[in-house]
Amino acid sequence: MNNWNTAQNYGRIARWLHWGTALLFLLAYCAVYYRHWFTEKKTPENLIALDLHLSAGISVGVIVILRIIWRLMNKQPTLEAGPAFLAEKVQHALVHFAHYILYAIMILMPLTGYLGTGKATDYFFLFEIPKFEDTWLFDVFVWEYLGLTFEEFEAPIDFFHKEIMGAWLVWILIVGHAGAALYHHFVLKDRTLIKMSKGQI
Repeated sequence: MNNWNTAQNYGRIARWLHWGTALLFLLAYCAVYYRHWFTEKKTPENLIALDLHLSAGISVGVIVILRIIWRLMNKQPTLEAGPAFLAEKVQHALVHFAHYILYAIMILMPLTGYLGTGKATDYFFLFEIPKFEDTWLFDVFVWEYLGLTFEEFEAPIDFFHKEIMGAWLVWILIVGHAGAALYHHFVLKDRTLIKMSKGQI
């Protein structure tokens, strides 16, 4: 299996980055829902779930940077033809727009999650990553330049992360992305999903 993308398939590295991102998103959501539904605040189980959520989120942030770099270094496989009722240029424009939105979400979710959290992250219980409030960036840009306390800064960031993106926007995009892949695979019967899975010609 080729590490690099070809006109027909995504390479091994692109696939690992893609499915790794998906698994980390799943872990982040499972951890945060477990925390809210099945634990009491400040209990050891609650804090473990929070650290798993934060660790997965930070990992997504790192991986999306790697994905962007790898995408810029690689050719992209040829897009499959979409539904017959849409012109090819329109189909391709919609695909590119959807990818840009997905990348924006993959950047904004970890970023707002880190900026708005009030605790340091015990990164997969290996080492500690300081919270944003304890960094020089907070002191310079938020405290000195904007003149905001952490509580004032956190409120809109946290609302955007949890209530706008986390509660519904990300779910819409995930369902839409997965639904489109399954539609291509089972209805249009093309190679869209195969290119990001087993890559057989």
